Amino acid sequence: MTPYEATVFTELNRWQRAMQQPPSGLGRISTRLQRGMNRLIPQRVHDVVTAAIKQMTRAVLFGAEFLTRNPTEGLSMTERDALVARQIDFYRKASAAEGGVAGAGGFMLALVDFPLLLTLKMKLLFEIAALYGYRTADYRERIFMLYVFQLAFSSQDRRQDVYRHVANWTAHSQQLPGDINAFDWQTFQQEYRDYIDLAKLAQLIPGIGAAVGVVVNYRLVTQLGRTAMNAYRMRLLSEQRLIDSQTKGLASMD
Repeated sequence: MTPYEATVFTELNRWQRAMQQPPSGLGRISTRLQRGMNRLIPQRVHDVVTAAIKQMTRAVLFGAEFLTRNPTEGLSMTERDALVARQIDFYRKASAAEGGVAGAGGFMLALVDFPLLLTLKMKLLFEIAALYGYRTADYRERIFMLYVFQLAFSSQDRRQDVYRHVANWTAHSQQLPGDINAFDWQTFQQEYRDYIDLAKLAQLIPGIGAAVGVVVNYRLVTQLGRTAMNAYRMRLLSEQRLIDSQTKGLASMD
């Protein structure tokens, strides 16, 4: 194992433990606070967020505009990680700039920020999936991306459930419904809204909206990028172990 691979395994193990931790007392308080704040946010804001998420999910499932590149093949984990890190850096800078402009533009532009930020996040996920060698034309790969999205932006209770699906994706993907409408969109939307509403609310405050937009968007995209990196690393390593096991089994039969 190379020093880089050892570092990856250490980071991946730390991330896996974090995904499986039970909700903390502080986490439960934060969840209650977020839900309380949701009741104070104007309904038109909720409507914009919900509409943006619905449009995003439609784009994930049926939007050809996201399918901009073929899977990258023949690269090592080190090379893939380097390319992914560049994409994350590009998209978080772009989202930070967009958030700053939207936050400085007042209430209406701040509302526009929600769908724009969602678009950037999903575009980043498509890029990352392709760089790790997966074909996003397969709807099962798009469902995997939605699970990754939930890992990054859900309560710890929900995150534990989603992590089990991601960690056992080879088996879980075989059980996916033939009808994509059977996916739990309601939970997906509500978890995302609960997660970001409190942070994004300050972007609507005159005078500090621009600064908040820059910082919040940068951090949200960074979090999504790191979550996606670890989810795909885990999946690649799991698939490689399966291949190695099958190869050894065939060799022992010869």
